[in-house]
Amino acid sequence: MSLDALIIGGGPGGSTAAAVLAGAGRRVVVLEKERFPRFHIGESLPPYNRPLFVELGLWPTLRAADFPRKTGAQFLLANGTKARRFIFRNGRFTRESETIQVERARFDELLLRHAQGRGADVREGWTANRVSTRPDRIEVEATDPAGRPHHFEATFVLDASGRANLTGNQHGQRVVHPRHRKLAVFGHFDAVWRDPGEAGGDTVIVRFADRWVWLIPVSASRTSVGLVLDKDDFMAEGGDATTVFWAAVCRSPVLRARMDGARLAGTLQVTSDFSYFNRRLVGPRLLRVGDAAGFMDPIFSAGVYLAMWSGQLAARAVLGALAAGTDGRRPLAAYERRLRRAMRVYWRLVEHYYTKSFMELFLEPRHGLDLPAAVLAVLAGDFEPAWPVRWRLELFYLLVRLQRFHALVPRLDFARSAPAAA
Repeated sequence: MSLDALIIGGGPGGSTAAAVLAGAGRRVVVLEKERFPRFHIGESLPPYNRPLFVELGLWPTLRAADFPRKTGAQFLLANGTKARRFIFRNGRFTRESETIQVERARFDELLLRHAQGRGADVREGWTANRVSTRPDRIEVEATDPAGRPHHFEATFVLDASGRANLTGNQHGQRVVHPRHRKLAVFGHFDAVWRDPGEAGGDTVIVRFADRWVWLIPVSASRTSVGLVLDKDDFMAEGGDATTVFWAAVCRSPVLRARMDGARLAGTLQVTSDFSYFNRRLVGPRLLRVGDAAGFMDPIFSAGVYLAMWSGQLAARAVLGALAAGTDGRRPLAAYERRLRRAMRVYWRLVEHYYTKSFMELFLEPRHGLDLPAAVLAVLAGDFEPAWPVRWRLELFYLLVRLQRFHALVPRLDFARSAPAAA
């Protein structure tokens, strides 16, 4: 079968690319190894996801699905001594002010069915096994749900295989981040306490000295809760997910208050080796999308957005190459440059976040130069910031480095207890 594009993976990145390509009248096959709906972690979306939904014609459908509305994010110290809520609409440089929190099983299926409705040939239960490049085409060996082998030929392949990272691993491109060998213990809970009113839809991040916890409302009653820590620390503490998770909850008055009476729906799950990148994001007639380009620490909820944004960019690059009748070398190179720049903006924020001095400035900002507004813009998903945001970010990072040696703002004490209520 000869195709304009074959897409490996039907998650948010693959579904977005398929919707764009099929909507332009191109012959597209999506090979998805699982059957939807399926459980997936990564439920929080930044506001900059919304224009993508609008462009794809999905925003009315997603609003009708009654997902929780997200207008801000909260960062709290685990000991209860410091807290700050960021409201996206208050950010001077934030062009998008709200988004949604999603239960990924429902959300991902809506995206995949949308691509299917636009004309993409979606094949669930199919596994892509190997990709081979020829001068005039690219070939994919796959197996169907019964295990029978199949051969596909396409002008371009978009690898949206997620953390399976099919072509990155096949081509020896994967590099694990040396300082972010993290592990997450997570599950869905009912009856987790939420803030009243609009703030009840916020992502809540609870920060310890050496780990952090997310709380994300995914429906009216259900909350995703996950603990992120170094893999070595997890093993040193016994390697039992239930024990390590609840020990963290018990250590924090903030978490104890929110998790009192919470009921686990299902089981706690564990995922490891969080952060990696691929040396190349493209190859001959090949584009890597989303987590198949690189998986970055989820602290600021960028995963789904970067997957969808890169899927859209990749599809546009392929459409340009198909229209010109070329192998796409130039548009693919431009795609790689743009995606790598965006990933670098996000990564710099993550790298600084894990330092104590960042948290000290982040939780007690000074407003004279609107530095908090620049950080908030990136939190909202602006990974291609204009100059007014870029210079403020650089200044903020400089202050973070200076804070290590001279207390520009009060130092944080993660061990200190919050004062008792009067």
